[in-house]
Amino acid sequence: MADSHGTPENSNSKQNEKVYCANCIHCKLVRTPSNNNGNQYYLRVRCSAGKWRKKLGEEKLYKYFTVARRSYDYCDCYEPMGDPRDFLRDLKKSLPIKDEAYTQ
Repeated sequence: MADSHGTPENSNSKQNEKVYCANCIHCKLVRTPSNNNGNQYYLRVRCSAGKWRKKLGEEKLYKYFTVARRSYDYCDCYEPMGDPRDFLRDLKKSLPIKDEAYTQ
């Protein structure tokens, strides 16, 4: 049996390694419109595998500048895009430090 993130009850040591969503092929960067101005948007991330859900089932989006902190102990859909340590180090250098509005 598994929880909503696919964590098996009897996971082995390989599955107990923390996975960072930002390093997964399913972590996608998307634009969400700003409510203040029609030509501005915010950057958000979503899980294209559908693992980020609110309690009522609606898809959850996260702010782009926080994506390096998003992790699970295990995810059955995790497909790494490279060495997590190197990837996260480079990502943290390029992420904005706060939520920013961008202009189209």
